[in-house]
Amino acid sequence: MRTKPWMRVSSALLAVAWGGNEFTPLLVMYRTVEGYQQVAVDMLLAAYVLGIVPALLIGGPLSDRHGRRTLMIPAPVLAMVGSILLAVGAESLFVLFVGRVFSGLALGLGMAVGTSWIKELSEKPYEEHPERVSGARRASLSLTAGFALGAAVAAALAQFAPLQTVLPYMINLLICLPAVFLVAGAPETRHATAPHGPLLADLKIPATRQHRFWFVVAPSAPWVFGCAASAYAILPALMADVVGPRYGIAFSGLMCLVGLGFGFFIQPLGKRLDRDGSIRSLAVGMGAVILGMLAAVLASATLNLALVLLASAVLGCGYGLVLVSGLQEVQRIARPDDLAGLTAVFYSLTYIGFFVPMVLALVSEFTSYPWLFVSGAVIAALCLGIMAYGRRHEVRDLDLLEANDAARP
Repeated sequence: MRTKPWMRVSSALLAVAWGGNEFTPLLVMYRTVEGYQQVAVDMLLAAYVLGIVPALLIGGPLSDRHGRRTLMIPAPVLAMVGSILLAVGAESLFVLFVGRVFSGLALGLGMAVGTSWIKELSEKPYEEHPERVSGARRASLSLTAGFALGAAVAAALAQFAPLQTVLPYMINLLICLPAVFLVAGAPETRHATAPHGPLLADLKIPATRQHRFWFVVAPSAPWVFGCAASAYAILPALMADVVGPRYGIAFSGLMCLVGLGFGFFIQPLGKRLDRDGSIRSLAVGMGAVILGMLAAVLASATLNLALVLLASAVLGCGYGLVLVSGLQEVQRIARPDDLAGLTAVFYSLTYIGFFVPMVLALVSEFTSYPWLFVSGAVIAALCLGIMAYGRRHEVRDLDLLEANDAARP
């Protein structure tokens, strides 16, 4: 059976997402087995953002100018380098940090370039009957599946298999290697344009001039991984004493699987709610974010297992809906020439949320986690208010705006 073009790219996106999140459920292991402090562990969790953001903001726009394949093939290779460093560096905070940065570089390229490539391969002539938002949904489901499976498998191996600091990372190598060859065979959708100007000119993203992006998409973006990090980093850490050291890693993996599993299966709802010119899908997603934060208030106050799992599930729904709805909005706003660039800006904003565990770990010295989650619900409600105001902004004709700018003396 012939592999569909979009599935070739999807395999690489899943592989780099696996590599990006395999570390997350092992936070408990590094804290208990290796003796790292909570803030140091949370720093490692967020460290790969240092790789993600440059890869997003440079790789995305460059792929709009120089083609998708050239920028996407290195992603699974970088993911393998990151996994190898993590496997050999358990006793070195520096090596773990560098490994996480490599994982971030891989994921940044995968998210910006792969998401845009999947969208283009989900249209004619590559699809006979393309769905209106299938590109966004396919990309977000590929990412979420990689995040969930990477975390679940790594946690199971670290909890129950030997070589708990090494074996969890080896699986990613087996997944990334065939992904390199699969993505190399995917058809190119953006051929290099010539002549090329200076590098900075290639990195410009005209679609960022769209007010709708900044008033509708941007306020919701940080909540994508703000929800995810709350579900599978903060809540498992709070439950460590309740669960006990014997099953701490497995429980962390379970929390990842619950949050991301609900995030995966809720995403088709985003398609049904989506309408051109409406923020309904994003608004429902933000409603789930607010409910998730309120559920986390109860979970962190009681440390009841059922409430913690419920909070993870609701936060996962917020993650999934805001991710797929944000991508759908981005793909409507962007032009073909800056699709990957605007996608990169969106993903960069989502990863602001990944600093939430580290920030809350620091602030928790002065107040309690329930109050911090209350604050999160209030801030999410304010963001929803900004989005409601911003829905009046329609997508503008940038070609006309640029022509008017050029005509001015």
